[in-house]
Amino acid sequence: MQELALLADTAGLEVVGSTYQRLKHPFPRQYIGPGKVEEIAALRAELRYDLVVFDDELTPGQARNIEDAIQARVLDRTGLILDIFARHAHTHEGRVQVELAQYRYLLPRLRRQWTHLERQAGGGGGSAGGVVGLRGPGETQLEVDRRLIARRIQWLEQQIEDVHRHREVYRERRRRSGLPVVAIVGYTNAGKSTLLNALSGASVRTEDRLFATLDPTTRQVELAGGQQMLLTDTVGFIQKLPTQLVAAFRATLEEIREADLLLHVLDITHPNAAQQTQTVLDTLRDLEVGNRPILTVLNKVDLMQGVDEAEVGRIAEALGLPDDYVAVSARNGWGLDALLAHIERALRVQMAPIAALIPYRRNDLVTLWHQRGMIDEERYEAEGTMIVGRVPATLVRRFEPFLTTARVVT
Repeated sequence: MQELALLADTAGLEVVGSTYQRLKHPFPRQYIGPGKVEEIAALRAELRYDLVVFDDELTPGQARNIEDAIQARVLDRTGLILDIFARHAHTHEGRVQVELAQYRYLLPRLRRQWTHLERQAGGGGGSAGGVVGLRGPGETQLEVDRRLIARRIQWLEQQIEDVHRHREVYRERRRRSGLPVVAIVGYTNAGKSTLLNALSGASVRTEDRLFATLDPTTRQVELAGGQQMLLTDTVGFIQKLPTQLVAAFRATLEEIREADLLLHVLDITHPNAAQQTQTVLDTLRDLEVGNRPILTVLNKVDLMQGVDEAEVGRIAEALGLPDDYVAVSARNGWGLDALLAHIERALRVQMAPIAALIPYRRNDLVTLWHQRGMIDEERYEAEGTMIVGRVPATLVRRFEPFLTTARVVT
């Protein structure tokens, strides 16, 4: 319920009250029980609310029945999150994805917009008769709206497909370059954008609100050994993430599938950190990326006054986190050097160990190795530069003419 209140605040709503009901199964007609509906209706005189937000997704019929009973607008969790996404999508790609999700959500709920006209359509068979040509104006408008929205959805899906193709071309070029990709994932408001800014010097907008960032941002970052990587900030996850959003954001979420390493950023100070961790891991599994290497980043340790490293370890153990984690404060810059060192080690094991004697006329390959790979040993000989280390598997072919049988560190 606290999270729902934060979502409402992010959407610009003022929360004047809350209530809940424990149910083994939802009521088919109104989701909640008749008594609870009456209780909510009675609260209107005291709280003077004009909107009721539910923390689950309602069927169109359930929402309509509740609105009739309480004489106020009803919005479910999915509709609320879609509204927030619409507010925060700034790029063309983001707006197209959100609009597609909104129309898919709206289409089965169109009837609610025209019930007042259906009631006015009387006589001559009207809407009750169901005879073509004798329907009321509400039903006629409903059919028009359905056709228009279906046409709009088709156009938006084509736009998303264009985005997918554009991103695939970019990803193929990136694969050939050998630049490793590190994707920042995590629960919404865990500090992902702040971490991207701290590591890359970017200026991505940050706010202490849910879903402050929707449009993915990628920056190039240099590790301590000189290797370069691409660091990508992604949209935050949340419990009960609407299926419409997952489908619409397919092109964006594919960036996670392409990543060589996932940084799971977790707000270690959040009271529901364990639940948020599980939500992120479940979402990654649903996206079929649960097998990607994951490095857990415990963020916001600066807010844990008087807590030492041992205590952070005990908290991590209680949350069931893996032993390989890094505690940082993205806001204050604490622990970032250790995080970069962990990233470097994690990327290293995915590279191919090779040794090569590169002629001096091919110093471009030496520069490429410094930028894309990792060097364990480098020395200058009469024939050229001898290098032992690792390079991305996609770049091995470029070094094949110069490979040697020198000692290779594995």
